[in-house]
Amino acid sequence: MDILLKLENASVTYGGVHALQNATVDIDEGEIVALMGPNGAGKSTALKAIFGLAPMSHGKVLWHGSSIDPIPHEVVRRGISFVPQGRRVFPHLTILENLELGGVIQKEKSELLRRMNEVMEIFPVLKHKENHKAGALSGGEQQMLALARGLVSDPKVLLLDEPSLGLSPKFVKEVFLKIKEINERHKTAILVVEHNLKSLFEIVDRAYVLDKGSVVAEGDAKSLLESDILKKVFVGALE
Repeated sequence: MDILLKLENASVTYGGVHALQNATVDIDEGEIVALMGPNGAGKSTALKAIFGLAPMSHGKVLWHGSSIDPIPHEVVRRGISFVPQGRRVFPHLTILENLELGGVIQKEKSELLRRMNEVMEIFPVLKHKENHKAGALSGGEQQMLALARGLVSDPKVLLLDEPSLGLSPKFVKEVFLKIKEINERHKTAILVVEHNLKSLFEIVDRAYVLDKGSVVAEGDAKSLLESDILKKVFVGALE
C-alpha cells in the first residue's frame, strides 16, 4: 500500500546554505508525525518544500505513491493544508472572512458554509466571536483561527509549523488538545514542527530528528526518548 505523503531525497539550498540535504520523511493516513531538531536543522524547510514554498534542487513529493508538482494551489487541491508559524491571520478581516479564505478552492457556497460551521464546532471560542476582527483576538485565539482556517478546505494532511510559538502555557496545552482532536475527529494526518517537545511527545505517533539539513533518526516517541539522539543533536547544536 502506498504511503499517503512522502518527501523523498529532498535538497534545498538558500544562498549557498544547505537547508535540506537528501532528506526523506513520510506520513500515512491518520498519523501525527513530528519533525524535531535544533534551530536551522531544516524542519520548517521540509514543510515548505512539500507545499511548494521552498524550491528543491533535488528530490520529489509523492502523493499516494505518485510524484506531484509542489505548487501551493495544486497541493491544496489534492488535500494538503499548511499553517505557517507566526499565525499569519488577516487582522483587518473578521473571523468568518478569514475562514472563507481558507475555503477559497470550494466552489459550492453551501458546502463552504457547512465546513466553516463544522470547524467552528471544534473551536467554540471562534463561534462566539465570529464577527470580531482577527486583529482583536489574543495570540492564542489567533492561533486557533489559523488552525481553523487550515481545516476549512477539509485537508487529508495538515502541515503545522511551530503551532505553540509565542503562546502562554495555558494556550499551548489547549492548542495541542485541539491538534489531537482534529486528528481523531477527522482522521487528518498531521506533520508538525514544534519546539515544545514535552507537549509534542504526548500526541505524536512517530518522529523524525533532523540536524544540519539531514534526517539523523526516526522512530516512535518512546524509542527516541530512551535513546540519546535528542541529547546529542540539541547539545551538539550548542557547542
